[in-house]
Amino acid sequence: MKLNPFVRFLLLVTLVLILWIPLQASAGLETSQLLKKITLPPGFKIRIYADKVPDARSMTLSPSGTLFVGTRKKGNVYAVIDKDHDLKADEVITIAKGLNMPNGVAFRGGHLYVAEVNRILRFDNIEQNLLRPPQPVVVFDGYPSDRHHGWKFIRFGPDGNLYVPVGAPCNICESRDTVYASLTRLNPDGRNLEIFAHGIRNTVGFDWHPVTQELWFTDNGRDWLGDDIPPDELNRAATQGLHFGYPYCHAKTIADPEFGHKRACGEFTAPAIELGPHVAALGMRFYSGRMFPAEYHRQIFIAEHGSWNRSKKIGYRISLVNLENNQAISYKPFAQGWKIGEKNWGRPVDLLVMPDGALLISDDYKGAIYRISYLGPGNKS
Repeated sequence: MKLNPFVRFLLLVTLVLILWIPLQASAGLETSQLLKKITLPPGFKIRIYADKVPDARSMTLSPSGTLFVGTRKKGNVYAVIDKDHDLKADEVITIAKGLNMPNGVAFRGGHLYVAEVNRILRFDNIEQNLLRPPQPVVVFDGYPSDRHHGWKFIRFGPDGNLYVPVGAPCNICESRDTVYASLTRLNPDGRNLEIFAHGIRNTVGFDWHPVTQELWFTDNGRDWLGDDIPPDELNRAATQGLHFGYPYCHAKTIADPEFGHKRACGEFTAPAIELGPHVAALGMRFYSGRMFPAEYHRQIFIAEHGSWNRSKKIGYRISLVNLENNQAISYKPFAQGWKIGEKNWGRPVDLLVMPDGALLISDDYKGAIYRISYLGPGNKS
């Protein structure tokens, strides 16, 4: 049946309103109201920990409870403080401004380490000087200055070294300098830089198994091979010197159309498990707390920042990878609802397990940090 132009116009307007009105309503909601859209397993609760943390990215916690947060676009570093210990932050202090993508933060010996694109800074005795931070000490300034995948997630490992990734300076390319597409480590004073692992396109999250001390990390797959390939990866680096395939091989068996003829996928360390394609898996943590039920202990939570180049978006959630005998056996959503249809109101970035066992989540899109707790017997948080 052929519809006249006026009827077709009315149908089109109706369809637009059906899609547009719920999204506009969501856009006007407060963050606390939007959190009601997050679905969690029974017994879990999510609420705001801090909501005035613009561009909140990577997080680190001092032994005394100060939460430090880096940014990628803002150039700021924050100290987030829960003064009255009511499980919600009371104050957000900007301790640094104008830095070059200070995404990564790590705390050690009373000092805050901050990763810019090409260097590592150290703010000495920072908690005694939050309102008047000292000029930072340059620990190391020899990293490449490329901003493409130049932002860095950093952490201190069980060996006492600082682990610092160097992303590929492109979507897909073969670099002569072997420091690109790698994970490096160096002493806290900036000496003895070495490459720990190769073939890593861009990792923005890693952690060490609480028993085996093996390093696990997320890695973002390349773009422009279509909606469904390649998947992002969760990898396990049991020893130093492994190569994880980039730019020759993606995931377990996907040869790159440009570089795959040079080296076979069988030459490389395969992912521990394949994640969703283009979900932008960033922060990851082994759950080391005691608040959540036993089935979550020593399992892996992953923050999926969300896809930007798929025809239908995916990600925008917290996923759970279950391990058995140190092998990844399953991958499923744990917390989701930051995306409504094809629009998102938030983007999870990093995860951190608090001393009481709650899980913090940073959101750079909403400029907030959330707290997930388990309301089991005896727990009122």
